[in-house]
Amino acid sequence: MDRALIIGSTGGIGRALCEQLDRQQVTVTGVSRSEDGLDLTQPETAERALSQVHGPFDLILIATGALEIDGAAPEKSMRALTAQAMMDQFALNAIGPALVLKHAARLLPRDRRAVIGVLSARVGSIGDNRLGGWVSYRAAKAAVNQIVHTAAIELARTHKQAVCVALHPGTVRTAFTQKYLGRHPAVAPGEAAQNLLSVIDTLTPAETGGFFDWAGQPVPW
Repeated sequence: MDRALIIGSTGGIGRALCEQLDRQQVTVTGVSRSEDGLDLTQPETAERALSQVHGPFDLILIATGALEIDGAAPEKSMRALTAQAMMDQFALNAIGPALVLKHAARLLPRDRRAVIGVLSARVGSIGDNRLGGWVSYRAAKAAVNQIVHTAAIELARTHKQAVCVALHPGTVRTAFTQKYLGRHPAVAPGEAAQNLLSVIDTLTPAETGGFFDWAGQPVPW
C-alpha cells in the first residue's frame, strides 16, 4: 500500500488511522471538516472539498459520523422519535458517506487491488437488533450498509480488484462515545485503527459488498 485517503481525518478514529498508516510509511491524505471545510451534511461544500482530491489511492476510509447531533441523544424507544433527529442522522451517517462514494471510481486504481471502507456500526444490523431503541442511528447505519453494498456492485463492473465494505470498529473511547460507554468494553482509538487495518489487509475482491467487524468476522445485515 502506497497511498491512503482518510475522510474525517481529525476525528478520534480518523486521526488514529492517519497515525498508524504514517508509521507504515504510507502516504496519507486527510480530509476533514475542521481543516478542509468538508461538511458532509452540505452537498455543495462536500463536492467542493472532494473535487480537490486526486487519486489513485490504494485505501480510502470514510471515518465520519456522529451518535449525537445537536444535542439529540439516541432514542430509548420509538416514543422519543422526532423527524428532525432522524433527518440529521441520515444526512450525516448515510447521505454523507454516499457523497464520498460517488467519487470512488475516479479515486481508486483499476489495475490493482484497492479498498474503500465505510465505518458503520453493529447497531445498524437488522438481524442483530435484539434491544430496540436508538431508532434514528440504527436506521441511518442500516441505510449506509445498503449504500455500501450497492456501491460495491457498481464499482466491481469497472474495478475488478476493488473491495468496498462496511466496517464495525467496535466500541472506541472517543468524544463520540464518551457518554454512552457504560459497562461496554472499549478500546483506544489507536488499537481500533490497528484492528481495522489488519482486517483490511485480509480482505479480497470476493468479499466486496460485505459488512465486517474489527476482528474480520461478518456482521449480519
